[in-house]
Amino acid sequence: MGKAIFKQRNGVLGVGVITPCGFITPEQLLGLGKLLPEVGAVGSKLTTRQTLVVLLPEENLDRFTTKLRELGLDVGCFGDIVRNVKGCPGNKSLCQRSLSDVFELAVEIQNKYSNQPTPHDFKISVAGCHRGCTDPHCADFGVTAAGQNEFDIYLGGRGGSRNPVHGQRVYQRISREAVFTALDHVLTAYRQLAEERERLCLTIRRVGIDPFVLPKDKLPKAEAEENDFLDFLAE
Repeated sequence: MGKAIFKQRNGVLGVGVITPCGFITPEQLLGLGKLLPEVGAVGSKLTTRQTLVVLLPEENLDRFTTKLRELGLDVGCFGDIVRNVKGCPGNKSLCQRSLSDVFELAVEIQNKYSNQPTPHDFKISVAGCHRGCTDPHCADFGVTAAGQNEFDIYLGGRGGSRNPVHGQRVYQRISREAVFTALDHVLTAYRQLAEERERLCLTIRRVGIDPFVLPKDKLPKAEAEENDFLDFLAE
């Protein structure tokens, strides 16, 4: 694992700045606006992974990273790890199509799993509806809201490749808590079964999807499901 810092062809550094699933406060945005000219940045670029690449001279890197942390931001990591999570706005206040508050879920997933070691880079995307603005079908682990606190899970997607792969839907309408149980199981199985530097889609192609999927009765049920019997007795 290394930092997301890459020397460009023209000699400047491209520094990947991570945020909580693409969210940045007005104060952070203003702070970046002041900081970038101070460190001689020649520009910046928003990425499809909801990060910001800042282009600056190598001699100003230390000053930039120090000031960046003062803004509550940081340089991302790169390599065979769980990458930053892509999350859509995903709540009723911000998107009329959203079926559940997935932004909060995406941030929680990022805080818990980001930078954990994996056999190859492992990408997670979370979407609030079937339109999938965050490309959950092209992620190693894709989450799509199917209802209020109900989620479908897709495994083994891969986007940036000569041979893109759509993930397979392996769970339908599981609970929020079950998303974490499913992800824990996938990561454990992936670490056990993958060959050196093998992407999840290739491991699934080699050993099959079954080792990565728990029976649905092994997943935590939604609170509403647990209370169904009590509701029946109360009728």
